[in-house]
Amino acid sequence: MTYDDFLGGEPLVVTAALTGGVHGKEANPNLPETPEEIGRAAAAAEDAGASVVHLHARRPNGERSFATERFQEIDDAVRRHADDVVIQHSTGGTGAPDADRHLPLRTDPPPEMASLDMGPLNRYDHLTSENTRGLVDSLHAEMRDRGIKPELEVFNDGHMNEVHGLLERRDLADPVYATLIFGGGTLTRPRPRNLLNAVDNLPDGARFNVLGFGPHQLPFATLGILLGGHVRVGLEDNVYYRKGELAESNAQLVSRVVRIAEELGRDVATPSQARDVLGI
Repeated sequence: MTYDDFLGGEPLVVTAALTGGVHGKEANPNLPETPEEIGRAAAAAEDAGASVVHLHARRPNGERSFATERFQEIDDAVRRHADDVVIQHSTGGTGAPDADRHLPLRTDPPPEMASLDMGPLNRYDHLTSENTRGLVDSLHAEMRDRGIKPELEVFNDGHMNEVHGLLERRDLADPVYATLIFGGGTLTRPRPRNLLNAVDNLPDGARFNVLGFGPHQLPFATLGILLGGHVRVGLEDNVYYRKGELAESNAQLVSRVVRIAEELGRDVATPSQARDVLGI
């Protein structure tokens, strides 16, 4: 995908990352945590223009959960409140046994998409999310068997190498779909040139999604729109609307990026169009 794809008019797939697994209402009281809150947030995000919702599960106390049953409750709530949005489960996590990382894939029906972290990440002061090749391969194998589209999460240049390595080891259904992530820590530094380099280093024919953490969400989403890619916004990645002003909702963040796309002359994908673009 390139600027030519932007000019060619492929509709923009907007993903809303509704809740995440780290910060909660202490960071922004508008962040949804319960299945009912997440279901309503998904419907509002879809109404605002999102075609994909990226979901984490939480226990009743707000802490991260990998339990299939909890994801099932959330999916049921999303389907009850939303119309046709694409459900994408997170399989990422820190300090969780590998077996637990598979549990979000086992709902009935399975999610249409799931995230697949492509390598290790430092988390906090004393934790690392390892994401070994063995785990990546086993998650991908279960996604393939259950008909789930993998969303390859690329947090840095080393993870881009792992994308190419995965393609050498495994058959991935076309098109390959990678999320290019920018921010602090072990993420790629948030510089426009680094996004251009990442796009150039993608496998031939791959489609990409752009994710900027915190204050980088809006500028990197705008770059993603212009480069013919797709974008992810939401309270998982950024709890503010602008500096010093907490976002009112995921839908507010979606609405803003949709307005930008429309001003730039790019149509926003419906869920049905998103499935066509992503090969679901």
